[in-house]
Amino acid sequence: MHFYIKNMVCNRCKTAVQNEFEKIGVHPIAVELGEVETAEEITQQHLSELENSLKHIGFELIDDKKSRLIEQIKTEIIRLVHHSEEIENTNLSTILSDKLRYEYNYLSNLFSEVEGTTIEKYFISQRIEKVKELLVYDELSLSEIANQLGYSSTAYLSSQFKKITGLTPTFYKSLKETKRRNIDEL
Repeated sequence: MHFYIKNMVCNRCKTAVQNEFEKIGVHPIAVELGEVETAEEITQQHLSELENSLKHIGFELIDDKKSRLIEQIKTEIIRLVHHSEEIENTNLSTILSDKLRYEYNYLSNLFSEVEGTTIEKYFISQRIEKVKELLVYDELSLSEIANQLGYSSTAYLSSQFKKITGLTPTFYKSLKETKRRNIDEL
């Protein structure tokens, strides 16, 4: 049996969701971002318990086709941006169309209608969040970050970063020192 779950974005999410299934006595065969597969059927009572426990920790079962497709689009973008070593230079529309087996125009129109933003804007916001994360880690130069995230140039990354956040990447990176203080300085 397949279950589609909203808001799963990382490995901790997968673990948390798996734990909730196991609490009701169901042991998943596979747990992926946004999706759980079980061998056994779930009773209506267990399903109700599962829905409540998932909501309590920030997740939601998805039962209609359009919502599942929207969540699959988000999951693919999150996987591409946050869980890949390097973003492919392939067009996002091609990646999504190939992976989800729908025409990109349909995916784009559906996403915009339901989410109130475009797939491209969602993709950009995910990339900017990844840039922020990498800037705070301070392990890669800005040009290495641009390359890893599929930007055509460092200047383009900087321009897009400033447009979205209102800050330059360099200034954002300098803020990390002022965000946290040692406990003995409090």
